[in-house]
Amino acid sequence: MEDFELIYNHEHFCPHLFLGLHENRIRVFNPGFDELVLIVNGKKVKATLIDKRGLFEFSQKEGIKNYQIPYPDKVFRCDPYFFDPVIEKKDIEKFKKGIHYKLYDVLGAHKKKIKNVSGIQFSLWAPNAKSVSVVGDFNNWDKTIHQMKNVDESGIWAIFISEIGFNELYKFEIFTKDNNLRIKTDPFAFYTELRPHNSAIVFDVDNFSWNDEKWMSKRKKDFNKPVNIYEVHLQSWKMPKEGYFLNYKKLAHMLMPYLKEMGYNYIEILPIMEHPLDDSWGYQVSNFFAITSRYGNPKDFQYFVDYMHQNDIGVILDWVPAHFPVDDFALHRFDGTYLFEHNDPKRGFHPQWNTFIFEFGNKQVENFLIASALFYLDKYHIDALRVDAVSSLLYLDFARKKGEWTPNKFGGNENLEAIEFIKHLNKAVKDNFTNVLMIAEEASPFKGVTDKNGLNFDYKWNMGWMTDTLKYFQTKSEFRKKRQGLLTFSLMYAFDEKFILPFSHDEVVHEKNSFFGKMPFDNQDDKFSNLKLLYSYMMCHPGKKLNFMGIELATKKEWDNFCELDWDLLKNEKNKKFNNFVKDINHLYLNSPALYQDDLSFSGFSWVDFEDEKNSVISFIRISKTQKFQYFCIFNFSKNILNNYSIKKNEKFEKIKKLILNTDEKKYGGKGLNIDKIEIKDKNIILTIPSYTALIFEVEK
Repeated sequence: MEDFELIYNHEHFCPHLFLGLHENRIRVFNPGFDELVLIVNGKKVKATLIDKRGLFEFSQKEGIKNYQIPYPDKVFRCDPYFFDPVIEKKDIEKFKKGIHYKLYDVLGAHKKKIKNVSGIQFSLWAPNAKSVSVVGDFNNWDKTIHQMKNVDESGIWAIFISEIGFNELYKFEIFTKDNNLRIKTDPFAFYTELRPHNSAIVFDVDNFSWNDEKWMSKRKKDFNKPVNIYEVHLQSWKMPKEGYFLNYKKLAHMLMPYLKEMGYNYIEILPIMEHPLDDSWGYQVSNFFAITSRYGNPKDFQYFVDYMHQNDIGVILDWVPAHFPVDDFALHRFDGTYLFEHNDPKRGFHPQWNTFIFEFGNKQVENFLIASALFYLDKYHIDALRVDAVSSLLYLDFARKKGEWTPNKFGGNENLEAIEFIKHLNKAVKDNFTNVLMIAEEASPFKGVTDKNGLNFDYKWNMGWMTDTLKYFQTKSEFRKKRQGLLTFSLMYAFDEKFILPFSHDEVVHEKNSFFGKMPFDNQDDKFSNLKLLYSYMMCHPGKKLNFMGIELATKKEWDNFCELDWDLLKNEKNKKFNNFVKDINHLYLNSPALYQDDLSFSGFSWVDFEDEKNSVISFIRISKTQKFQYFCIFNFSKNILNNYSIKKNEKFEKIKKLILNTDEKKYGGKGLNIDKIEIKDKNIILTIPSYTALIFEVEK
């Protein structure tokens, strides 16, 4: 009875070898019962207690075709040990190699039919466990009833439980080699309970009826198209009258018309993978395959994406592979060992964020993360992933002092395993989803982030441009003439990578002030003028665009993730006019090939004048791919009205056709100075430029 001793002590790698039906003998482990009635071939029979700890046996000469046993809820169901869980050898081998890109279809909880009986198969990767049990309402959370099988001793544990279905709550209880019990939420769960309970929920993500065929068929990777992203934190964009969270469906119907009206063609959502702490904004992910239940279930979010697509809006998810939280119900020391995290704290623990760092050198951990990324592209039709904190992945000394990190095998600070993981990730995405964008939040001088021979991202956030631009705008006008290089330097590297210009959530928290509040003026009109100037400069500068929610309202306070945006600001005339300005210039951008078609080379950009530091003026031309459309963009960053201002006429154009945008117009809250009189004398353009104003002209080659 050695097998039973192992099962009783939760040490058996394969209870199926002993329990269940073997040569017309049934063995059932049912602790706490003195007697056990079975239904065998349709008849009730009494099993024999052969070990007082709860082991029963029944045998008969006549063949046993089927049998059922009673569960804690007194319902008779098929014995799970009558079924052999199905994990294909090819799936195991692909996972060992780190190339099972649909791993989410194998591990986790999935509805199956085995021996013509329907049920749920539970599967879990825990290679260093002594034994694993699945517990839930279906077995009264009793860890003894459903001990799992280590399939082919691969480290993948599985069990098939018949006659249960979707919406069941469950967890895994893992017995470690040092005889401890770890109670864990399924890492491959598609849906979980709202914090703090954290149970996984069996859910079907495959039967949603999509209606976005038109969008998906025309979706293609085109670097010459406009990308204007509205970055959103769902909780604080708008909140219900009671509670903290609106449903994904309701949010879709509120957000879509607003995005269309305001001229954004992409929405980027701060992380909605399940996370334990509301205040983390989602950046400490506990479940990498589960969208957060705060806003509804997976079908609700599939509806959200589908609705956006039907209205020509792309959906970008913020995805966080760099680290995971310390919460014990999640990935930390999952099977009693450092399984998902690196076992060296100098490489496995993040001192800045108090989180664990993945072991990127482990092929199966790498596979886990890549499968997570592909899962959202597959099951949710996501159009792009913004990969968070790439710099922290690239460098071993990120956020570490001397002595707190260990060099790589070449003596350098590059995290070689993480770099290979990123390359593998981007290749897997490009091989399987050719029309999806991969975007890096990356702030270091690392070369080749968007090079196919480098990290192979499609876009990189231009953090240098963002930092320098905000430094300049936070400078009072009388000192700007000495800091003009902050604006012009970006063109020295603007085409080194494929860039997105980001004004993100990170710039309006931790006492950094709102974008409106960053404008260093006492006069409210000057603040609005400079915010219009900032937004205009961004929209005209080479690079795709991203703005965090609230900038279009000119919010006065820092972002507070527990409060919704101050929509009442739109009752203020100045804020409303500013909002109208954002709306107009967004639509101008979307409909102006000169502003978006050629963002990746100097063929789409030409300086007119970047040297007038005295007047704090710069000017340049943006040119469409065909050169048919050209915009002349002039920016006066000073408080002075520049009358009869002279600019040397650039060889790129012969004459000014018409004024496209003037941020000083009264309808945008400006002074409305008359600038219609524009003269061209010899090789000079003579015009008036109001203070703190951007002017955009259409010009003729």
